[in-house]
Amino acid sequence: MLSISKSAIPLAERMRPDRIEDIVGQQHLLDKGKILDRLIQQKYLPSLILWGPPGTGKTTLARILARTSGADFVFFSAVLSGVKEIRAIVSQARDAKEERGAATVLFVDEIHRFNKSQQDGFLPHVESGLLTLIGATTENPSFQVVAPLLSRCRVLVLNPLHDEDLLIIAKRALGDTEKGLGDFNLVFEKGALEHLIKMADGDGRNLLNSLEISASLVEVGVDDKRMVSLVLAEEAIQRKSLRYDADGEEHYNLISALHKSLRDSDPDGALYWLGRMLKAGEEPLYIARRLIRFASEDIGVADPQALTIAISARDSYHMLGSPEGELALAQAVIYLATAAKSNAVYSAYKKVQQEIDRSGSLPVPLHIRNAPTGLMKHLGYGKGYEYAHDNPDGVVDQDHLPDKIKGKRFYDPTNRGYEAVIKDRLEKWKKILKTRKKASTQ
Repeated sequence: MLSISKSAIPLAERMRPDRIEDIVGQQHLLDKGKILDRLIQQKYLPSLILWGPPGTGKTTLARILARTSGADFVFFSAVLSGVKEIRAIVSQARDAKEERGAATVLFVDEIHRFNKSQQDGFLPHVESGLLTLIGATTENPSFQVVAPLLSRCRVLVLNPLHDEDLLIIAKRALGDTEKGLGDFNLVFEKGALEHLIKMADGDGRNLLNSLEISASLVEVGVDDKRMVSLVLAEEAIQRKSLRYDADGEEHYNLISALHKSLRDSDPDGALYWLGRMLKAGEEPLYIARRLIRFASEDIGVADPQALTIAISARDSYHMLGSPEGELALAQAVIYLATAAKSNAVYSAYKKVQQEIDRSGSLPVPLHIRNAPTGLMKHLGYGKGYEYAHDNPDGVVDQDHLPDKIKGKRFYDPTNRGYEAVIKDRLEKWKKILKTRKKASTQ
């Protein structure tokens, strides 16, 4: 019986391309005349940050770029290494430069896992040219790489591999008898290979790992063929691991997509992004908190029930947990998506904050101050205050803002939902006060 592995090295590592022309995907960087093609032709390698999802070729590109530039290549893992190792690499790079005139390319895998001081440790050596840094990250470098280091590097964005790219990778591995699975005579039932490709989610390493597991599970059939059925492919995959990092850019991308779907009154889009976040392992109570925020920011009093619904969904999930409580979140998402929208509350409060920043601590008008003591009454506290309930209409004509900003308007209700009722009510009160004022002057 054939062994699944010709060595202890995983299939994904064995199938790693050695030449730039064997890299699959990333044509926006590698096609003739594109940036990496030009750098390779010139044999010039600046410091780079390779930003992209897992399994898209960041490490492979770094190794090939270092080789084509003629530089020494040093692999450095931000997960496993620290300051001690950095010092050793710097010393090694100095020796290589002095003894052989060789440049050193330092490849830092998962550079986003370095803290600020560790990243700062590279700066003088990158700046002096002793080290050419290639950092690989799955996270947005704008958030995860310190500004001084980022300014010294060119950021290249790698995209998830297309299904067509993954099919090429799969066929190479299945046909390669030296490094791949060519000796296994694997054949795939209709839909099985397509399932593995789809579940790889643009990740070449994920696909090769799934192929390797499939090969280890399959049994020899007729004519020494090994048939990978759809059921076996599903067994090899178990379930899809969605691309997501609760602290990274994809987290913010998905919550943004949810928020904007809600704002645009699209319940289908909102439900989809809710499902994506929950499936990927997002904390449901975080989502609930964002729904509460949305209820005030984008709906407000256009539908006063929205805030109550959002809070109830949070409480329901808190009581039930997953998966039962997730239905309450879905209910809230549909309600919020289909509710009347208004940002008038959000805008009004923002205007108030800006006014306070501009005008400072203006004094409370005397007539609306409380006067619990005789001295305060003597000083005019509460003098001239009109009690609204003493008026037949329940409306009084008195100012409640400080004198310097008297008459300022912050809240401007829309004509949508319950805010239309509020707008009519405010206009009605304004007319009552105007009529009363006119009558008193006659």
